[in-house]
Amino acid sequence: MKNSEKVAIKNKFLQIEITKTGAELCSIKNNENPEFIWQANPDIWGSSAPVLFPIIGALKDAVFYYEGKEYSVPKHGFIRHNNALHIIYHKEDSVTFEYTYNQETLKNYPFKFEFSISFSLDDKNLNVSHKVVNHGTNNMLFSLGGHPAFKCPLQEDEKYEDYVLQFEKIENSSRHLINNNGLQNGKTATSLIHTNLLPLSHKLFTEDALIYKDLRSKKISLAHQVKGKVLTVSFSDFDYVGIWAKPNGNFVCIEPWLGITDHEDTNGNLKQKEGIISLAPKKEFKASYTIEIHKA
Repeated sequence: MKNSEKVAIKNKFLQIEITKTGAELCSIKNNENPEFIWQANPDIWGSSAPVLFPIIGALKDAVFYYEGKEYSVPKHGFIRHNNALHIIYHKEDSVTFEYTYNQETLKNYPFKFEFSISFSLDDKNLNVSHKVVNHGTNNMLFSLGGHPAFKCPLQEDEKYEDYVLQFEKIENSSRHLINNNGLQNGKTATSLIHTNLLPLSHKLFTEDALIYKDLRSKKISLAHQVKGKVLTVSFSDFDYVGIWAKPNGNFVCIEPWLGITDHEDTNGNLKQKEGIISLAPKKEFKASYTIEIHKA
């Protein structure tokens, strides 16, 4: 994604870049110019912040069924890596991308959608806002989420283990496990036990993502154990959270989701998919999350 053309927005605190391919957030810098976003090293993980729509994670056997017909959508949907998004609004501190259904999308996803994502700055906050419009005559079924990857450690003289994720509230939550195909296997594992801290280590991600369904917190901060908070992701509109990194990657993803990867025993009926959103004809749906930068 590094080779994609980029669009920039800025204010007196932050400078932001987004790739035109996939509307992917690829840089957050402040006036001291450290980089807060993972720079998509293709040898480890070649993305920075994929946009997840209209599914999150994987589909069992890469297909779903709707009204008796089989369809196929790639992992995490068709916004990421998409060269057909166009910019419908751009000024110094904000930009909006849009993608609308066409005859090709209807072959694989049978809904007449209009999808837009906006990036806007408010002091030290980057607001990421999504809007989905159903232009069809049937209820539209979809999931929606973010996948921002934050550089960790932030400074060259720091270690990955110097950092923690700090939850807004004390949590007692298990992680939901996935199999080698990225599907939920119905099992859970102990994760957060009466704590608001998740110490980071590369081995934390040897079994893939940490998936939470019942967090009380609607904010998670990336923090240095001594220097304090670096940034906070706020996600009051979202029900699920994924925490992920490649075990050899110096980054951590804080992922707000509305929807979740398939179960390994699913029948593939999209109407019965866990976390699926149903949007009535001619209606619109909005959801936003915010990244607040605290310091270098």
